[in-house]
Amino acid sequence: MTFSIDAFIADCTDALAEARPATAVRELLDRALRKPQDVADAFDPPTRAELVPLYASPELTVLKIIWAPGMKLAPHDHRMWAAIGIYGGKEDNRFYRRSPEGLIPSGERALADRDTVVLGTETIHAVTNPDARAFTGSIHVYGGDYLNKPRSLWDPETLTEEPATGERIRALFEAANADLPQT
Repeated sequence: MTFSIDAFIADCTDALAEARPATAVRELLDRALRKPQDVADAFDPPTRAELVPLYASPELTVLKIIWAPGMKLAPHDHRMWAAIGIYGGKEDNRFYRRSPEGLIPSGERALADRDTVVLGTETIHAVTNPDARAFTGSIHVYGGDYLNKPRSLWDPETLTEEPATGERIRALFEAANADLPQT
């Protein structure tokens, strides 16, 4: 059976009724990613960095995110749980926690094809595509209205906390695309 975006979204919506919706969504991602090529085939082949809303409601947001080769996203938070699955490429996560001195590193996790992870509501992480030549394809599912929830983005050099506006996030993706070789 091939991967259906609509069926996946419907299953994620149903998972919200579970006692542990983030875990239920991760199980859905695990199931879908048993055949990562089927998931990749449901989308156009990646040619640029992008953040594409597939579904958004006050309770649930599903995004397709493509990380450009070598792309980096500074530390940021979601302020809601997130379940992330990789269907192509790699994604390195560096985790942080708040302290009286500011952000301090608190761990790392490398993800590749078929890997999934659940992030809690307090998670702060930076993301890097470690491959300088290949795109990374991923599905991100959030337990809330990711597109309209106030979030933070930290300056990668100073770790100063600032609002993570849609405009700032789009600019990061546009900058990554500007760095791609022209075809």
